[in-house]
Amino acid sequence: MKLNHWLKDLHLTHTWTIARGSSNVCKVNLVQLTDANGVTGLGESSPITRYHESVETVAAFLDKVDASKLSFADVPGSMKYLDTVAPDNMAAKCAVNIALVDGAARLAKKPVYDFFGLGFREQHHVTSFSIGIAAPDEIRKKVAEAERFPILKLKVGVPGDKEIMAALREVAPTKTVRVDANEGWKTKEEALERIEWLARDPHIQYIEQPMPAGSDPKDLVWLKARSPLPILADEGYHTAKDVAHCAECYHGVNVKLVKTGGVSGGFEALSAARKAGLKTMIGCMIETSVLISAAASLAELCDFLDVDGNILITDDPYVGVTAEKGILSFASAPEKTGLRVCERK
Repeated sequence: MKLNHWLKDLHLTHTWTIARGSSNVCKVNLVQLTDANGVTGLGESSPITRYHESVETVAAFLDKVDASKLSFADVPGSMKYLDTVAPDNMAAKCAVNIALVDGAARLAKKPVYDFFGLGFREQHHVTSFSIGIAAPDEIRKKVAEAERFPILKLKVGVPGDKEIMAALREVAPTKTVRVDANEGWKTKEEALERIEWLARDPHIQYIEQPMPAGSDPKDLVWLKARSPLPILADEGYHTAKDVAHCAECYHGVNVKLVKTGGVSGGFEALSAARKAGLKTMIGCMIETSVLISAAASLAELCDFLDVDGNILITDDPYVGVTAEKGILSFASAPEKTGLRVCERK
């Protein structure tokens, strides 16, 4: 097996702002594995600084990997080997895992969603379209441009939350909206006040991570018991081992492949959450169609989808799953097996 990896700059259509900061360009790590027979697998990482990972730490991890110890025929064994390279580094392991699964599914002559025994229902899975924090005039512009998407996801968690929501509602008064505070509200009382304000709008579906993930579990339980809206963990849910905590403190979870260590870990995290009676969602960072198609392959395990990272950028180098009017589809995907992704021509 040979492993190649490189960096790619992704340019955003609009400045992307959440409660933790802003950016116009996002760097991602791309990986290609090639076996002795020329079978290839693509992988990607969009590391999250919140978890002390960066494209530099991912690249450093990948440089340490002995590709001869990886195999499309033994994805679990390959992942066990990666754990010996260094602990944690989930975003780096994500890139390798996706490439391994892509290659394994290609060898099995199946799409990734069938490789996991899930299938994929066309005309069924709808992704939200994310609106980052911005001044009200910019919010109005972004919401107008997103008119074709039936569900919006609005980033909040700053002092101007009410102005941001008012601007959105000027343009889309009755559209379904999901709200993500990205740990922006620091106390249970502040979070409850904000959620009660949001709940006055009958078209708000849920709130994501209203308080810091490291908050006292007693405060999270207190908020869950009083919240008029469902609360989903994002920063509070990484892998299946977190499921007991989240079942106590939240109504649902948001799984991201860069947190779970790849599509294999994502499958485990979603399955564990469903078994625990939690609502499930799969989310994303700013990503190319490689990571987005990997996430979309797990759609059948999800109640909610937020896999729009590739449509927030101007220069996706790959073609895979599409999201016309928010409806995820592999119908026009250029490849029939694996991630169903190929390089854009």
